[in-house]
Parts: sequence; C-alpha cells; structure tokens
Amino acid sequence: MMTTIAAARSAGATRWTLTSLSLSMLLSSLGTSIANVGLPTLSEAFNAPFQSVQWVVIAYLLAITALIVSVGRLGDITGRRRLLLIGIGLFTLASALCAVAPTLNLLITARALQGLGAAIMMALTLAFVSDAVPKPRIGRAMGMLGTMSAIGTAMGPTLGGLLIYGFGWRAIFLITVPLGLLTGWLAYRWLPADSAKSGARRSGFDVPGTLMLVVMLTAYGLAMTIGRGSFGWLNSALLVFAGVALWMFVSIEKRVASPLIHLEMFRDPDLSACLAMSALVTMVMMATLVVGPFYLSEALELDAVGVGLVMSVGPLGAALTGVPAGRVVDRFGARRMTVSGLAAMVIGCFALSITPAEFGIGGYVVAVAVITSGYALFQTANNTAVMADVIADQRGVISGLLNLSRNLGLVSGAAALGAVFALASRSVGSNLAHPDAIAHGMQTTFAVALMLMGMALVIALRRLKAHGR
Repeated sequence: MMTTIAAARSAGATRWTLTSLSLSMLLSSLGTSIANVGLPTLSEAFNAPFQSVQWVVIAYLLAITALIVSVGRLGDITGRRRLLLIGIGLFTLASALCAVAPTLNLLITARALQGLGAAIMMALTLAFVSDAVPKPRIGRAMGMLGTMSAIGTAMGPTLGGLLIYGFGWRAIFLITVPLGLLTGWLAYRWLPADSAKSGARRSGFDVPGTLMLVVMLTAYGLAMTIGRGSFGWLNSALLVFAGVALWMFVSIEKRVASPLIHLEMFRDPDLSACLAMSALVTMVMMATLVVGPFYLSEALELDAVGVGLVMSVGPLGAALTGVPAGRVVDRFGARRMTVSGLAAMVIGCFALSITPAEFGIGGYVVAVAVITSGYALFQTANNTAVMADVIADQRGVISGLLNLSRNLGLVSGAAALGAVFALASRSVGSNLAHPDAIAHGMQTTFAVALMLMGMALVIALRRLKAHGR
C-alpha cells in the first residue's frame, strides 16, 4: 500500500515538473511569434520605419542565438534549477518592461533582456528532462515539449492579433507576465533541487570563450538578418568578422583549463550528426514560413485571414503530432524514427517542388502537413537521441548546442532560401507579384530544400547502419 502511494506521489511530481517545463517552452516560443504580428502597429505607434521596428524581433532572436550555449554551460556549473528560476523571472520582468516601454529603443532593449531569459529557459528545459523523467519515457517528454513549442508558435500570431485589436500593442507583452509568474511558481514548487556539488564548480566558467562565442554568433546573426533580404558589403564584412571570431574561439577553447565547449565532443559522430541534421531541417522549416505567405497571397490570391488560417496548419500539425511521436520514439527507438521523420519531410518537399498552382490550397496544405508532421517526429527523435545518454554535468551545454543548431538553421534558412526564392521569382519576370513568378520561386526553393533534406536523410541512414538498427 505504501509503495503504491509513493509511486502515485512520484508520478504526480513528474507530471507537475513536466507542466512547468512545458510552460517554459511555451513562453519562449510565444515570445518569438507573438511580436511579429505587432510590427506594423509598432511602426505607427512610434512613428518609425520598418527597418527600425524589425529590431523588436531581431533583438530577441539574437539574444537567444548568441547566449544559449553559454547559459546552458552556466546551468551545468551553478545549478540548473537555480538558473532556470532566474531565467523565468528575467523573462517575466522583461515582458513587463516591454509592456510599459515609452520609446522604441527601450522596447528593443527590454526585448533583448527577454531573449536572455528565453535562452535560459530553452537551454535548461531540455537539460532538465533527463533529471525529471525515467529514461524509457524520455521520448514522450520530448514530444510534449515539442508540442508546447509548436502551440506557442501557432497561437502567437492569432493571439497577438486579437490582443492588439482589443487592447493595443502593449497587451502582447503584458499577457506573458501572468503566464511567467505561474511558470515560475510551478518550477519553484516542483523542479528537483540542484545537487550539492553544482556550486563547487563555479570557477570553471570560461569567460574569454563565452565572450568570443557571443561576438561570433552576434556577428553571424546580424549578417544573416540585416538588410531585409539584400546581402551588401556590411553583411559580407560581418560574415568575415564572424569567421575570424570563430577561429579565435577555437584557439581559446584549446588553451583554457575549463573550456565552454569541449571540442572533443564534436569527434562524437552521433552528436555531430544530430546537430547537422537539426540545422538542415530547421533551414527547410524556415522556408515554409518565408515563402508560404507569398505563395498563398500572390499565387493562390488568399486574403490576410486566409493566409493566416492556412499558415497555422503547419504548427497545429506539429502540435498534434508531438505527443504521439514521443510514444513512437520510446517504442521503436530514436534513430529509426529520425529516419522516418526525415523521409516524411523529403516527401513533403518533393510535393511542393512539383506542385503547380492548379492544385490550389488543398495541395499546399497536404504537403505542408506532411512536412510538419515529419518535423515533429524528427525533432522528438533527434532531441531524445542527443539528451538521453548525456552525462549530468554536460546536459546544459549539450542542450544549448542543440538549440543553437536549430536557431542557426532558422536564420540561415531565412537568408539563404529567401534569396533562392527571390532570385527564382525574378528569373520568370520582373514583377514579383505575378502568380507564375511566385509559383516558380516556391517550386525552386523547395527543390533546394529537397536537396538539403536528402543530405539530412543520408546522415541519418548512415547513423542507423553504423549502429546496426
């Protein structure tokens, strides 16, 4: 009887722990998607051009990209529970500051601070799973986190539009304050305590390496995002600077006693393969977000409401697939399901690369649903494969690297595949709004995406063969 009661209490604690981690993932993804819809309103409110207000989004993404590995490592050293609580508190405070910001510059600064909180939440949420969930159920937990991330991405534009219409732009930031307070209370109440030895390793934090990595990732992120799709001399200079910073970072990591990233980790073929596949896959997912709106509005002639509804199909499909995908991964193994997820994405990209506009909305929706369902399965399987066997004092930095590969894929995909779409569209005619030009641009973009997915699938098949299953 006592054993049954103890087991029930343990199961209840695990559920509440996963609830707090799921809300952390929801908040960080909601923080990304909810602000995009507010850019036109912010441009009017602050009487500023798009080039200025776009930094409300860029500042958030740059902070996450530049800091996510560093905060993951800091969590390994100082204690993940302690740092995650700080991250949730920072995100909540920054949300309130965004809501009351009197000027655009202060809003952008608050968004960067909010991005720092989101980086902590994203890195340490994945790292906590192995502490909170038995190994045979890690896939289900990863599926749940993937579902919450997809829900945050899907609901952001719709929720943001409703809040702006009813209460003004400040409401899109204010809404995350009570959610942050609830998440913080649940995390404080249910997350397992840090081990006593965590605090003993504080002196091992690699400050020079951290600063150089932040410089490198910031330069790369700026090179890929500024200029609204054009790639000028400043973008090139930033890219070269990022390359120099990368070389300096590697040199530092080879010399310091306690490196931020042990470069020997990349000799592990499984880890390197998982990171490479993650970057390739998110490049393709970004293409659906960049190209999709143009194709739906110009080639299929949908209005704004129609575009929004069709665009929500992808994230909703990923949300519905996430939890079942976790169960499938637990049952059949992460490597096999990685291959299955990538195979589905290959099929979806192939469909979009040959689908003419005559197939209409139905053809587009089916192809995107296949891509996003495959992505949900891949992400769950890939995250499980990476995090299941990581030693305790490396979980934060490995989780940070996994999230970093995803973010680098997103910014690289927006730049590279966005450029492919623009060039392919112009090759048909000078008028980018012409339906034939848009359709050709989409087909060409997803032909390139198909090649990227083929590369990822080859990597996954080689891993599967190497492990004999």
